[in-house]
Amino acid sequence: MEDQMDTENIEQRGTKRAAEETGTQEAPKPKKIKALDPDVVNKIAAGEIIVAPMHALKELIENAVDAGSTSIEVLVKDGGLKLLQITDNGHGIDRDDLPILCERFTTSKLKEFEDLSSIGTYGFRGEALASISHIAHLTVTTKTAGSSCAWRAHYGDGKLIPAKPGQNAAPKATAGRGGTQITVEDLFYNVPTRRRAFRSASEEYAKILDVVGRYAVHCSGVAFSCRKHGDSGVSISTPASANTVDRIRQIHGSAVANEVVEFNSEDKKFGFRSSGFATNANYHVKKTVILLFINHRAVESTAFKRAVEQTYSAFLPKGGHPFVYLDLEIEPNRVDVNVHPTKREVNFLNEDEIIDLVCTEIRSKLAEVDSSRTFLTQSLLPTVPTIQSLQDDRNEPKDGTDLTRGAIPKTPATTKKPYENNLIRTDSKVRKITAMLAPSSRDPSNPSAPETDNQTSSLLEEGLQYTTTDRQPLRIALSSIKALRANVRAEMHNTLTEMFATHTYVGLVDEQRRLAAIQSGVKLYLIDYGLTSNELFYQIGLTDFGNFGTIKLTPAPKLTDLLKIAADEERQEHSTQDSTQKEADIIFANAPDMIARTLVERREMLNEYFSMQISSEGHLLSIPLLLKGYVPALSKLPRFLLRLGPYVDWTSEEGCFRSFLRELAAFYTPEQLPVLAGDADASGSASGPAPAPAPASADPTTEPVVTDDSSSSSSELDTNAFIRARRAQIIRMLEYVLFPAVRARLVATSRLLRGVVEVADLKGLYRVFERC
Repeated sequence: MEDQMDTENIEQRGTKRAAEETGTQEAPKPKKIKALDPDVVNKIAAGEIIVAPMHALKELIENAVDAGSTSIEVLVKDGGLKLLQITDNGHGIDRDDLPILCERFTTSKLKEFEDLSSIGTYGFRGEALASISHIAHLTVTTKTAGSSCAWRAHYGDGKLIPAKPGQNAAPKATAGRGGTQITVEDLFYNVPTRRRAFRSASEEYAKILDVVGRYAVHCSGVAFSCRKHGDSGVSISTPASANTVDRIRQIHGSAVANEVVEFNSEDKKFGFRSSGFATNANYHVKKTVILLFINHRAVESTAFKRAVEQTYSAFLPKGGHPFVYLDLEIEPNRVDVNVHPTKREVNFLNEDEIIDLVCTEIRSKLAEVDSSRTFLTQSLLPTVPTIQSLQDDRNEPKDGTDLTRGAIPKTPATTKKPYENNLIRTDSKVRKITAMLAPSSRDPSNPSAPETDNQTSSLLEEGLQYTTTDRQPLRIALSSIKALRANVRAEMHNTLTEMFATHTYVGLVDEQRRLAAIQSGVKLYLIDYGLTSNELFYQIGLTDFGNFGTIKLTPAPKLTDLLKIAADEERQEHSTQDSTQKEADIIFANAPDMIARTLVERREMLNEYFSMQISSEGHLLSIPLLLKGYVPALSKLPRFLLRLGPYVDWTSEEGCFRSFLRELAAFYTPEQLPVLAGDADASGSASGPAPAPAPASADPTTEPVVTDDSSSSSSELDTNAFIRARRAQIIRMLEYVLFPAVRARLVATSRLLRGVVEVADLKGLYRVFERC
């Protein structure tokens, strides 16, 4: 019985395969790698380039403009899926070129790969017609100026095909006018999944109108028209003689065209020239409309859109957005046009600087016309009687007197008045929280003396002189830098980034603990600006890597002298009473020479990537300039140089760049200012760190003043004067340089959460007041 039960259990669990039986089974072989069929390859490529009818039309319009057309007509049926026809009056196509017209990578605009660096036309890769012919029925009718007749050709899968079965596939002579007519029928007929993905024909037609409208605004001297098949009227019609404003009026309406201002900017250093039109503060809609053309190609740019919206945030009410048309011309050798299959995006050098210059020009134009802002108002006329007088009039006998002449007219309600707990401060010039704090930055001998903006402005601008260098911008394509930038994006905190991008700076709260107040929405936050600025300067280092400015040091100090100063400070801080003191003294004594040799050996790399110039004799000629208008604390320079030895990973590329930029960001981070000597003595003990000896001037060209013990009172006065001057300088730099850069450039990472504290919420305060 037990044997029977054991047998049943084994059958339930399954039997184990014998060793010899297991060995006879062959392991699965890897699948054979084969080249795809050319037809499959072409259809895959076509699906990347022609995603929707609007993309096919964009390619055809660009080819028509490249052909020198002055008139372009577009005919659409079923949103472009059934019929998409474009007719132009350009120079046409030669009959001999028709057989290879729809083959891949056939073009008249590009011969060598190096030609991409100087491309000045819309199309250049020769893929548009080839891609369309693989997913639609394509017909081309063209006539050149020297031809006696027009030629019509039909294409399928990139090759000539007969119009009807059994006929010859060669182009046929036909009647036609000068130029080219391209007819695309049954788009995506052989890609049913893609065809079923489109929602409706009207939605696709709206996208087609958007594409035609963009080029109709930009292409001056070219007439555009677009209509549905079977309709007598046209949806878009712009004459060739219309100027840009008239074209904007035709496409986007008079409400936009009547409120646009023209702007222009140019900078030979960055090799660009821009012009365009932007709406003033009288116009705003719920969605930003940006027509961006880079080297006459319609593209999209998230960075530019974000910068424009931040620029207009100071001029438009909350929820309002502008209309901007920008024609940006950049030197072709600075633009990489071959980065997107549909050419929707391009890369170009100095993107952040160019966007900043364009937005600065827009901001200045908006400020000039800001006085023209119009408002609908209703005044209370002195002849209108009060409510009490109207009540008295009602009680009087009606003897034929007209009582309606004094009645208050009823006005229709416009918008609901917002509750006070939903209001936010939108003007950064109104009273700030710093007006309620003690005036510690003023002269203690004259507390009533006001601190004027002119004084602090002069402190900020004192000694700052900028010159333009002839150094050509570098295009950095190092995988290590790309990886570091990707790490920052991966750690991005969306809510925190949005808060910093839309904040309003309130003021400095505590320079010893490095706290500042900002407002975002209806909430007030305390920000650790030391932690925030450290992350900002690290990201600036990654963004501008290899293209930093320079701060020249005259006369150039020796590296060893600066390193010895830092080593002595470190030795005093780490002094001990045990036996390790001698070993520490030896290390600190040898460290300056070792670190100086390391930096001199790597001076070429430091100059190329970090703009840190070191002479072969070991003199520090310049340090990097990360942010224009911001002056780092040069008293931190010795320790910065000392930390480049043990804290920088010189063995790996990515580790070297990351650790060096971290140390550079720490050097640029605003320092914690000590308390004034008089304040510390008066209180008996200082609440903050003891005041450290400060240099006589922030200017590196001056030498420090050496004083003895007999002049301690004058040295104390000099220290206090320096601290006051530096505090005033930091106040100005925080408001006008650092936090504007935070708003425009910072990608807030999760590590910044510990440096942000919410201290007030207007809605919460209203609840407290209601309970009181």
